[in-house]
Parts: sequence; structure tokens; C-alpha cells
Amino acid sequence: MDVQSLKQNWYSMSDPAIVEELCHTLKQIRLQQNLTQGQLAEKAGLSRSAISKIELGKVSVSMLTVVQVLRVLQQLHLLDGWKSASAVSPLEVAKLKARSRLRASGKPIRRNMEESEW
Repeated sequence: MDVQSLKQNWYSMSDPAIVEELCHTLKQIRLQQNLTQGQLAEKAGLSRSAISKIELGKVSVSMLTVVQVLRVLQQLHLLDGWKSASAVSPLEVAKLKARSRLRASGKPIRRNMEESEW
């Protein structure tokens, strides 16, 4: 399955299928880096059997474990897709709009402080 079609299919995949694909991807990255399960396990502070079970999708792992494995594989950039864009608060938007209000002439509104003759 190529990367483009995989991106389009995440929502159509079942949860177990997504886990299987993620586990397979971790294994492929490890193999591309020519690391054994034992080497990866040692660097990540895990057991070799834990790495084996992760790659087979036979065990649920914590997010900490995923981060440890991604760090050893130098793949932390894969987490960039998890960041959410920070939204500007409605109060900040109102403050910005208030600062930019000008008269039609383009000059700021000035209040005449002199007393009226009326």
C-alpha cells in the first residue's frame, strides 16, 4: 500500500487494522535502519520480547513507549501531525479589532474636550 492511498484510507480502516499498520510501519523503519529487535529494545529501555509484541500488534503500549521507540528510530517528526493549531481567543480578536477602528477619514476619533456654548 503506498503512502498516498494510506493517508486517504485511515478513516475507512478499523481500529485493529490501524494498529496493525502502525506496528508494521515501526518494524519497517527498524529494518531500514538495520537494527535488531534486541538493539532497539536496549536503546529504548525495553525488552526484546516487548518490541516483538509491539511489532506484531499483540500488546497495548503506552504513549511513553511509543515515544521511546520513535526517539530511538529518530522518527519523532511523525508526531508533527498530532499538533493542533492554536486558535486565537475571541477576546484577543476583539482587542485587535478595537485597536484598529478609525474614522472614515482615516484619522483616529478625537473627542473635543472644550465646553459647548449651548
